[in-house]
Amino acid sequence: MKRSQFEPVAGDARSQIAALCWRMHRDRVEVLLITSRDTGRWVLPKGWPVEGRDGPGSATQEAWEEAGVTGVVNPAVIGLFGYDKVMAAQAALPCMVSVFALRVAGLARRFPERKERRRKWFTAERAARKVVEPELRNLILRIARGEITLVAD
Repeated sequence: MKRSQFEPVAGDARSQIAALCWRMHRDRVEVLLITSRDTGRWVLPKGWPVEGRDGPGSATQEAWEEAGVTGVVNPAVIGLFGYDKVMAAQAALPCMVSVFALRVAGLARRFPERKERRRKWFTAERAARKVVEPELRNLILRIARGEITLVAD
């Protein structure tokens, strides 16, 4: 998949796109987390913007490639979070991630990164405790409290 050039944002940070994959289960929001390829920590499917696609389209593509998710994406950004992407042993690139909510309709058994990652459903409260980034944790907690609408109006 061809990626677009890094898009600069504030300072020297680069823009990335993430899909917050979710479903309703027993009247509660559940969030699908995946493991990162390098450290194995719990993260959202995310990556660089895909050339020729807008933000929601890029989020949908990342969700498919990294987690085998199909579903309906909300076209509005529901939040942002920053993190440092480790590029080499002593180098990190600051990134600002735009998050799009994607309601999961299906999970494929076969998808591009199936051998590189694990995926697991968590209640929103538990998902917030699993992620490392404070801004992402806060975003997921706000979803758990019903402060953020996941479905487009």
